[in-house]
Amino acid sequence: MTSETPNLPTPDQIRRSPKVLLHDHLDGGLRPGTIIELAREAGYENLPETDADKLGIWFREAADSGSLPRYLETFAHTCAVMQTKAALFRVAAECAEDLAEDGVVYAEIRYAPEQHLEAGLTLEEVVEAVNDGFREGERRAKANGHRIRVGALLTAMRHAARALEIAELANRYRDNGVVGFDIAGAEAGFPPTRHLDAFEYLKRENNHFTIHAGEAFGLPSIWQALQWCGADRLGHGVKIIDDIEVAADGSVKLGRLASYVRDKRIPLEMCPTSNLQTAAAASYAEHPIGLLRKLHFRLTVNTDNRLMSGTSMSREFEHLVDTFGYTLDDMQWFTVNAMKSAFIPFDERLAMINEVIKPGYAELKSEWLFRQTVSTSGSSLA
Repeated sequence: MTSETPNLPTPDQIRRSPKVLLHDHLDGGLRPGTIIELAREAGYENLPETDADKLGIWFREAADSGSLPRYLETFAHTCAVMQTKAALFRVAAECAEDLAEDGVVYAEIRYAPEQHLEAGLTLEEVVEAVNDGFREGERRAKANGHRIRVGALLTAMRHAARALEIAELANRYRDNGVVGFDIAGAEAGFPPTRHLDAFEYLKRENNHFTIHAGEAFGLPSIWQALQWCGADRLGHGVKIIDDIEVAADGSVKLGRLASYVRDKRIPLEMCPTSNLQTAAAASYAEHPIGLLRKLHFRLTVNTDNRLMSGTSMSREFEHLVDTFGYTLDDMQWFTVNAMKSAFIPFDERLAMINEVIKPGYAELKSEWLFRQTVSTSGSSLA
């Protein structure tokens, strides 16, 4: 009898495992078929492909440019078809359905309301349409035997000048589906300190916010997000690796900023596949998540943009399992980290961890025992 517990997860177990997603863009996760149908309804004629399979391939190839600005250009097409209440409702509902089907039990989905006003909607109408869509998606998921809870993060574009307005909007809807605030867009030339008034406002209101930082720009972006703006979490944060030295003998030395991030348990919203596409990492094997995991930073695993990256939470974990040999224990560690770092109340986070996540992984980790019993029984009978 072996004392080992072979809990390297299979693809099926990864899919069935309870997962938590903190960094996913609504306009980066549409179904290709939905884009085509919404474009037809809206009279939008600039899609590069009108076949769903070919369109999905086009988005992935366009995002594989290795340039964040080029990667962001792909969103012109998705945003173009998300300008009505009906379209926003549909996209949000399908988002919740798709995530639940993939085993996600809690998700915070971000989007920029200011990018959905071209057809005359108000900011409030955008938020309410998306919230209603998430609730509908949760209902459909439940009807299909899945459970998911979705919260919205309202994003301001860092190159624009509406951050305070969007922060105030997030605060007004904080008890009605919106759980926090974010800024996104190209980092270079648009530091988070441009929006200090928004962050100061949110802190005064005791509200939560994350900041895209340390993805396409380096340590100064992370430092400003934390020490000037006061971010609760860092979107990506992969460049923190630049403040860590690994000697030839394998010893590791953390700089002041990296030590602060680790000591303060600041959550890093890692998005491995997306980071490869934007050249924030050269390969899965070279992605900072491997070293940062060993150093016990508070890491979370995320999708960023499921359409552009051709990914899902299950695929992200499959890549990490294949690359680093991560087990179900590692997956649980990442998932609990994410749930601890969510922007919902403490008691609700704790209940999700103790009543959903840990039991779900315990069930998966016990399956090896029954497979071994069957195998042993078969050998004895033979």
